[in-house]
Amino acid sequence: MPVMKTPGVYIVEKNAFPNSVVEAATAVPAFIGYTEKAANGSKSLLNVPWRITSMAEYRSYFGDAPVPAFKINDDSTVMRTDSFTFYYHMMLFYANGGGACYIISVGDYTAEGIEKDKLEAGIEPLIKEQEPTMVVIPEAVNLTTAEDCYALQTAILSHCGYVMKNRFAVLDVYGGAKDRKDPDGDVVNNFREGIGSNFLDYGAAYYPWLNTSIVQENELSFLNLDKAELKTHLDKELEDKPQAKPYLDQLAEEDLSDVDKNTLHKVLSQISPLYGGVMKEMRAQLNLLPVSAAMAGVYTMVDNSRGVWKAPANVSIATVISPTVNISHEEQEDLNVPISGKSVNAIRFFTGEGIKVWGARTLDGNSLDWRYINVRRTMIMLEESVKNAAKAYVFDPNDANTWVNVKSMISNFLNGIWKRGGLAGAIPDDAYSVHIGLGETMTPEDILEGIMRITVLVAISRPAEFIEITFQQQMQKS
Repeated sequence: MPVMKTPGVYIVEKNAFPNSVVEAATAVPAFIGYTEKAANGSKSLLNVPWRITSMAEYRSYFGDAPVPAFKINDDSTVMRTDSFTFYYHMMLFYANGGGACYIISVGDYTAEGIEKDKLEAGIEPLIKEQEPTMVVIPEAVNLTTAEDCYALQTAILSHCGYVMKNRFAVLDVYGGAKDRKDPDGDVVNNFREGIGSNFLDYGAAYYPWLNTSIVQENELSFLNLDKAELKTHLDKELEDKPQAKPYLDQLAEEDLSDVDKNTLHKVLSQISPLYGGVMKEMRAQLNLLPVSAAMAGVYTMVDNSRGVWKAPANVSIATVISPTVNISHEEQEDLNVPISGKSVNAIRFFTGEGIKVWGARTLDGNSLDWRYINVRRTMIMLEESVKNAAKAYVFDPNDANTWVNVKSMISNFLNGIWKRGGLAGAIPDDAYSVHIGLGETMTPEDILEGIMRITVLVAISRPAEFIEITFQQQMQKS
């Protein structure tokens, strides 16, 4: 109220309503990987977190897909000679409900390969960004050694659970396209042993990888192969078909028009079983992708449609033909409830239902507090929302008036979350409680030291992971 010294009329405005808590975003992943370019006009975006909302924006700032290169081995098998897959992961993300996200480009396609140090260096710029709530590095599985992948994934968990404490890591199993009984070893056990035991409640992993339909048949041709090498193999296969020679000779030409390229590709596909098989194998290798980017899209879709408190499971995955390994009910037991507690969520095929996410656990499966993904992510949302709102009261008087305002602000926010199904309880008192005040959360010494302590208790809903239905016969009554 102004000091009144001159006679007159004074206007005093008072706020009728307390401050409110704005719900923090929950589904804003940050992707780190290699892109074709990284530029906003003339400004470089290398190692700069950049927010996009669609694939159109991605292409404008970070370019298009790489031109994949393949080699035909002596036994006619096909091997990819480059390892850049980030573009395809982004396609998978948006196909599964993805929205706003951050891209951190750590290099372009001229690099000799995927490097652990560059991918790990892409994590640091995220420290200064407040909005991202997930961290995904799908190209981690393209590193040369499993040890490098595990070290990078450990760094992601540390960033989420130790440095920031407000983010969730979505991880893949290195070599996750293989069956667990593969002669080279159990890829799931290797993953569990490799990621350590710290900050496991801030991450989740998925197995197996996916056979997707991201790359279409018309996106590949002989241009993705060494033409001289291809001609050698086709000359041998078609030596008894002289009518094929003019087309094979065209492979040696350098200045083919687009029409001639398309015609040559179609003719070779018709007359050469080897060529058709090579094209099919190339497409299969490009479409073999780990799950993390798709799951980031699923998290986004579930958050937007149901809320972060809904477990991101029992949901179909789009643009997927099949999981690389079919997991049975019995085989999932060790994935879901291992002795180590490091749960790995299964991607399973169900007849008549399709391919579904069939697991909702963090890597900290032995913890009753943080066993489920939705519990950890809901708590992150609540903590961030209340933390941001409480900043309005920094340096306010640490007295009863302020305490009432703070308690009312937080209680109103939690009541709204409870009404939407985010908290468990038949009545608000069962779902949450907020405590603040002298003798309740603070001592006189706390007030002298300028410390305001607030205690918030919440009952977060947990998924019905196991449903038991009991049937029993009863005596006939009539």
